[in-house]
Amino acid sequence: MSQKVVVIFSGGMDSFTVLNLAVKQGLEVFSLSFDYGQRHKKELDYADRACKTLNVHHKIVDISAINQLIGGSSLTSDIDVAEGHYEEQSMKSTVVPNRNMILLSMAVGYAVSIEANQVYYGAHSGDHAIYPDCRPEFVHKMNDVCAIANYEAVEIVTPYLEVSKTAILTAGLAMGLDYNQTWTCYNGREKACGKCGACQERLEAFSENGVSDPLDYEG
Repeated sequence: MSQKVVVIFSGGMDSFTVLNLAVKQGLEVFSLSFDYGQRHKKELDYADRACKTLNVHHKIVDISAINQLIGGSSLTSDIDVAEGHYEEQSMKSTVVPNRNMILLSMAVGYAVSIEANQVYYGAHSGDHAIYPDCRPEFVHKMNDVCAIANYEAVEIVTPYLEVSKTAILTAGLAMGLDYNQTWTCYNGREKACGKCGACQERLEAFSENGVSDPLDYEG
């Protein structure tokens, strides 16, 4: 039997690449998506379709009630999403307090329950500037905790932790992945805005790879 792993899958291009990498490695993938009240809930529709295409196990879990405790982010509260690159201080408004620790904790619990010993997620170097819960030191400490939090140790796996989104896209294109199956924009409108940090970093990655982004953008 193949090894079971849990992949946290938002529906975005980073976790889409991680998901496909795990599948291509011959692992038995259990994909896990979260509705945490994000304004770009549209990403969950993309996640669902991608998992059906890959024929992998998929759960979408509604944890939106946590917004009673962790408001204040432009992704979950009535605050405009800032425009500009991730390096800009204004993009800190998109930080959801403790999000990845919460999501990883639930994913680890799921892994223990299905006898999987790894949880994959798509943190990368482009996130390090403003997202503390995507930095190497966070991942390393989470691994320390997840080794002792249950009777069964679970490893947090971040294949692209030290590389850029451009490099992730390069790897995905080499795998023949179709990024029209992903949603990145923090605004969940009909088309991607092209102006938020998520869109700008995505467009930059495609430009640096010398290919066109297949997603539709406003304007």
